[in-house]
Amino acid sequence: MTEDAWYGVTPEPVATQIARDLASIINPSKTTIIDLFGGVGANAISLALATHQDGETPRWDKVIAIELDAPTLACAQHNASLYGVVDDIIWVLGDSFKYLDILLNSPDKLEDELQLDIESTALFASPPWGGPGYSTDKIFDLNTMEPYGLAKLHGAYRTMDHALYLPRTSDLRQIAKLAPDETKVEVVQYCVEGASKAMVAYIPAARDEDTNEET
Repeated sequence: MTEDAWYGVTPEPVATQIARDLASIINPSKTTIIDLFGGVGANAISLALATHQDGETPRWDKVIAIELDAPTLACAQHNASLYGVVDDIIWVLGDSFKYLDILLNSPDKLEDELQLDIESTALFASPPWGGPGYSTDKIFDLNTMEPYGLAKLHGAYRTMDHALYLPRTSDLRQIAKLAPDETKVEVVQYCVEGASKAMVAYIPAARDEDTNEET
């Protein structure tokens, strides 16, 4: 495992709880989920293991994990094999922003298994948290997060229900502004041994009129 990958891995108890929350918070009509920053696979593995309330039926018909770094992706696949789900995840080596752009604008250029129904797809993103102040500021300005600020992330994801894994001190005022009209953003803090490790913002897709207003 690379040093960067080790530093960015989601703790297993947190990944497991996030997968449970995604299964219940995201509308059941969403049957495909994309892990946009696959890393070493913690979140993708938990998503592949997630079930409906019967404890047996997989919550997601399709789980896709995208990772830009080849050694990290190989590590994720190895980890998934240890949990018995390596074949239950579609692995993509590449840039998730480029993939989404093609999916939305030129889907015929993608392989068949990567051509998705947008209406039944949800997104999960655990981006890097680089930038000044994320570990020291009492309230972290998400616009300073590097290499991808909040505006870039939400701009790429807003047409689909999406969940953002963010620093625990993230500015809730910035997150609240992402809610489409007449909806709300659900924010959950995730703790390990009583200490908050991160938060996830569960954000509904923008409606057509909301999208048109910003184009």
